Amino acid sequence: MTTTGSTRTTTPRNPHRTTAPRDSGPGAPPAPTGRTPLKGRLAVLAVTLGIFAIVTTEILPIGLLTRIGADFGVSDGTAGLMMTLPGFLAACAAPTVTMATARIDRRLMLCAFVALLALANFLAAAAPTYWLVLLSRVLVGIVIGGFWSIGAGLAERLVPAESVGRATAVIFSAVPLGSVFGVPAGTFLGDLAGWRTACAAVGALTVGVLVLTALVIPPLPAVRATSPTLLRGMLRGVHTRFALLMTFLIVLAHFGAYTYVTPFLERTTHLATAGTITLFLLVYGVAGVVGNFAGGAMVARRPRTVFGTAAGLLALATLLLPVVGRGPVGALALLVVWGVAYGAVPVASQTWFAKAAPEAPEAASVLFTASFQATFSLGALAGGMVVDRTSPSVVMTLAGATAVLVALAAWLHFAKRLSWPQG
Repeated sequence: MTTTGSTRTTTPRNPHRTTAPRDSGPGAPPAPTGRTPLKGRLAVLAVTLGIFAIVTTEILPIGLLTRIGADFGVSDGTAGLMMTLPGFLAACAAPTVTMATARIDRRLMLCAFVALLALANFLAAAAPTYWLVLLSRVLVGIVIGGFWSIGAGLAERLVPAESVGRATAVIFSAVPLGSVFGVPAGTFLGDLAGWRTACAAVGALTVGVLVLTALVIPPLPAVRATSPTLLRGMLRGVHTRFALLMTFLIVLAHFGAYTYVTPFLERTTHLATAGTITLFLLVYGVAGVVGNFAGGAMVARRPRTVFGTAAGLLALATLLLPVVGRGPVGALALLVVWGVAYGAVPVASQTWFAKAAPEAPEAASVLFTASFQATFSLGALAGGMVVDRTSPSVVMTLAGATAVLVALAAWLHFAKRLSWPQG
């Protein structure tokens, strides 16, 4: 990858500020050879659809929670375990599953994870008891941790170097697309034909993704096995520590606030109907798609700028919402800013981890996935504790203050003139 930002040559006495010579040693993934541009694009599409199916499966219960709980006679809180379980399990599965399968062809592992996701959806659709639904969510957590850790950093092995940034943005576009299109479509189908039909439909989609993955992704032998020693070594690097800190804070800020954006729109903006709120969130989701591609277009060259700008815009939106968001126009405008800002966050975070350890892209993806998923659940939990004791407006303000720290961290990384390692 190309070095970015302001750098200067330093003496070898500071290992975090030296620039390693470029090479193609055994730790570096081989460049794609014998692959036409069409084959590369199809392979990227397969990974993208895999993540789309995962995101849709992961958050589909948000729209079906009440129906599923009523079907099994469990409370909303107990039904909420369908959302909290996958995140925590994914954080654990990311390192453990990836290390356990480190020497297996990554194409085979992607197919295995997609097949497991299909099984999870069909199990939920046919589950006669609630504990089997929870078991299906355990499987979903394993898939999230494993597929993301392998798939998030695969672009450089599927397309030429000059197309990696664009391909990475396409892969990460599956996150907002799953929220904007996958979940509403699943919820609509659940309203029309029942939640079991919705789960079965996502399972059928996943089977289609499995077939495409098996057909278009080339063999991908492991190039550097992810190991505890490798992960510990990465954690000692200053760039990885910045990535962990910034990812933790930005995900905490976003999910701590976004989980409770509907109560804010109801109580503070005073939106009267559920349809209006749905429209506002749909606009937010479309803005997220725009932010994903805008950030992806420049993140390979300027990761600090993209990450810092995204954090600054997220802080601006959430800090102003309690003031400007009291009216529908102000709230909608700030949701657009928020959507664009957060849309760039996943691709910016993944790219930062990858640039921190160019010789071990899969290990970088493991740390990205584990930190992201763990904080996803923690953010929602922290936001809930605050909103129960105060109000949604306070949650927005605290989220904005947290996002400001991320922007400051990005500036500090630039101010210290830390050079990206090359590999």
